Amino acid sequence: MKESKIDDKKALAMRVIILFGIVSLFGDVLYEGARSANGQYLELLGVSATILGLVYGIGEFLGYALRLISGYISDKTGRQWTFIFFGYTTLIVVPMMGLTSNWQIIVVLILLERVGKGLRSPPKDTILSQVAEQGGTGMGRAFGIQEALDQIGALSGPLVFSIAFLISGQQGIAEYQIGYLSLFIAFILLLAVLFLVFGKYKKYDMEVKPPTPKKENETLTRHFWMFTLFASLTAMGLINFSLIGYYLKTENILPDYEIVLLYSMAMIVDAAVAIIIGNLYDKLKEKSGVKSGGIVVLATIPAITVAIPLLGFNGTTYGAIIGMILFGIVMGAHETVIRSSIADITSFRKRGTAYGVFYTVYGISFLIGSTIMGIIYDHLGTIYISIVVTVIEISAFAVFMWMRSDIKKNAIPIAP
Repeated sequence: MKESKIDDKKALAMRVIILFGIVSLFGDVLYEGARSANGQYLELLGVSATILGLVYGIGEFLGYALRLISGYISDKTGRQWTFIFFGYTTLIVVPMMGLTSNWQIIVVLILLERVGKGLRSPPKDTILSQVAEQGGTGMGRAFGIQEALDQIGALSGPLVFSIAFLISGQQGIAEYQIGYLSLFIAFILLLAVLFLVFGKYKKYDMEVKPPTPKKENETLTRHFWMFTLFASLTAMGLINFSLIGYYLKTENILPDYEIVLLYSMAMIVDAAVAIIIGNLYDKLKEKSGVKSGGIVVLATIPAITVAIPLLGFNGTTYGAIIGMILFGIVMGAHETVIRSSIADITSFRKRGTAYGVFYTVYGISFLIGSTIMGIIYDHLGTIYISIVVTVIEISAFAVFMWMRSDIKKNAIPIAP
């Protein structure tokens, strides 16, 4: 009887996790669809690579820095769902990009989309970790499923633009605007599923009500800060797709519709990797007997990240394809293991704050990295981008080895 109740609880939790994943799916149709086209569209409107890199960097910084605010406030007030609803509602700005060809307005809309992402992410991850804990589904598995569904949306969004290009036979401003406006359908579907998952969450009573924690559990640990440093360095050296898409267009290596399809392919890889690495994370954690045991799956990420600019900027179609496959692998690892690890190495009452602090540092790294890469692209050339990325990722690997040693000495056992 007891085992049956556990299975029922796990099934209910999985239902909520999948619904949350469908919300993320429609969210990714919107903003990943736009991100697959933003670089080429801004190039079409006369924007330089330096400005593109700066806009991307500021956007990522806002998207991550605001997580500190939303994570802290949602922890203090318990109003996670308020931030989730508000954050997802801001995605209306994506189809609005199709209403103008003024690049300054488009930049503002791009930044507003990132603001919404920043406000909803820590509360959403906190709720998802609650459901995983309550249902006993496994943290890596829960985030892996959510990321996989996420990336189905990330695959579908760019296809909207490809279809617009193929139907018209053109790749001009009008076709991009049609692509953006078509995403309004996904926005309506997103809101409908979001209300559904909120109702299920309340109905199944998935909220964790932890006992009063010990004082020492209320601080962010040394392990947390080491992990933050490692992940931020890997992010700093990760070349964003907007710059690669910009390069492929300016060098006439691929037509616009194939560039956005290339991004879709990367998202397919991301989805597959998320499921695999999420399960591997849980298995390694269980095998090691410590909460941080699964982090070792990130060991190869610096080396893979180094290869992305070497292939993506080598001027060939095959190089671009392989580079985007590697990009998908790195993104799948970042989105799954990082989010799972933060939940495992922080106390429940500090989890929203931990996500916020982590993503603020992470966002600063994206801002620095993408801005530097845009400047180097304009003034020095792509070979120097590869050199800088290599130096950054070697530093990241050194931090990883330091962190691995710390894991062995100060590991937190998994509660029986």
